[in-house]
Amino acid sequence: MITGVIKNKVDKIWTDIWAGGITNPLTVIEQLTYLMFIRSLDEKELETEEFEHMTGEKMEKIFPQSTVGQSMRWSKFKNNDPRDIFNVISQRVFPAIKNMKHGRLPDFTEQGELVEIADDSSSDVQNETAFARYMSDAMFLIPTPQVLQKIITGLDDLYEHDIADLDMQGDLYEYMLGKLATAGQNGQFRTPKHIREMMVELLQPTPNDTICDPACGTAGFLVSAAEYIRNHYEDTMTSEQWEHFAGDAFTGFDTDRTMLRISAMNLMLHSITHPKIEYKDSVSKQNDISGKYDVILANPPFKGTIDAESIHDNLKNVTNTKKTELLFLALFLRMLKKGGRCACIVPDGVLFGGSKAHQSIRREIIENNQLRAVISMPSGVFKPYAGVSTAVLVFTRTGAGGTDQVWFYDMKADGFSLDDKRSEIAENDIPDIIERFHDLAREAERKRTEQSFLVPKQEIVDNGYDLSINKYKQTEYVPVEYPPTSEILAELRKLEKEIAAGLEELEGMLK
Repeated sequence: MITGVIKNKVDKIWTDIWAGGITNPLTVIEQLTYLMFIRSLDEKELETEEFEHMTGEKMEKIFPQSTVGQSMRWSKFKNNDPRDIFNVISQRVFPAIKNMKHGRLPDFTEQGELVEIADDSSSDVQNETAFARYMSDAMFLIPTPQVLQKIITGLDDLYEHDIADLDMQGDLYEYMLGKLATAGQNGQFRTPKHIREMMVELLQPTPNDTICDPACGTAGFLVSAAEYIRNHYEDTMTSEQWEHFAGDAFTGFDTDRTMLRISAMNLMLHSITHPKIEYKDSVSKQNDISGKYDVILANPPFKGTIDAESIHDNLKNVTNTKKTELLFLALFLRMLKKGGRCACIVPDGVLFGGSKAHQSIRREIIENNQLRAVISMPSGVFKPYAGVSTAVLVFTRTGAGGTDQVWFYDMKADGFSLDDKRSEIAENDIPDIIERFHDLAREAERKRTEQSFLVPKQEIVDNGYDLSINKYKQTEYVPVEYPPTSEILAELRKLEKEIAAGLEELEGMLK
């Protein structure tokens, strides 16, 4: 958990960077991510050296064994003169990570020229070259040696005194990403961590699953899925499953290269060393992926439209629209394997919109696949940077129907206040949502006046495939009894007399 002390330290680092002239929060995060990644490489190297020392077994190293190669390690340069640190990172370390291959950093000649690592035909280099592509236009933007030293000192203090494990590092990164929200100028619609974790808990991914977010942003959903798998299966995973986990288990697409770089780094910081993060417009004709993924977790773009000519034809066959929130739902169905499951966030309008496009996508999910749950969330979930009302849809691709009953849940609280401050509070429906979803047999007993209930498919069909919870929820009105008018008047006269007596007493005291 991120404490106030940690927040203050992060805020201090942030202020130092801003004072140095970098004021775009996204750029700040990107530069900090580079430095966190550089430090994590050295941490992994230290672990490898310790393992070698204990076992006597030789392991492949990340850093070149030359003098120059070893000088690129965080532990070697962090206490140097600020100008030396700046030169090492800007002229060696940063160019090296941009040219990283096969989990290794390239070396440099005595003249300072980079020695590229040769391609290895025996290994899967596709992901390596993709990583190089994301980093090809990356820039090291820390302006001065003094600012860089302050950042390195601050990060080192955090890691040595406050961050005990990978989970804490993840929390730290989440706190930094949260600053995108308060900035309010980047247009990045970040899903809060606790909402992502709820959606992951609903789907319960396994080490054998292939997981995708077609609008990945900073790869938050992929990280949450990875953390779930690690927490539940770490002790039982086979070497093949770990290899799958490090590489092709996780796929993300985005159209923002900065987001792709941050995604790749974020996943690598969570031990996903070869993530499949690609530059791709998911709903366009360039994306032909079909029937590939076991799990899709996503918060796709809302309220946007795209060029009709660029939309993939088979998506328009499902829902003929330019609205991104509808096109992505059709995309999820196409990209999932049969039996694959999806949890995604949609704006409320998707649930009850009356257009032909809205109705057709809801019909497709309900009639030709299995809609499992509709979880309505309060509008404050995405504050302070968005007040839109949203819901979580949970469905399974079957291609042959399967919707019998749909589970509805009216989330009233998510553990945080629903104002712009989003302060932590006691009220939290998320544990209840997870528990009830995984025990739907008991939900059949619940009445429509309760917070959750089941609705038969036919009733939804009869209502034009309307998925708004208010369409089915029953409000229980409790009659309020008031005393007779005569009693109210008598009480008023009594109060009037008491007031008059009080005024007379006060006047007497003033004489």
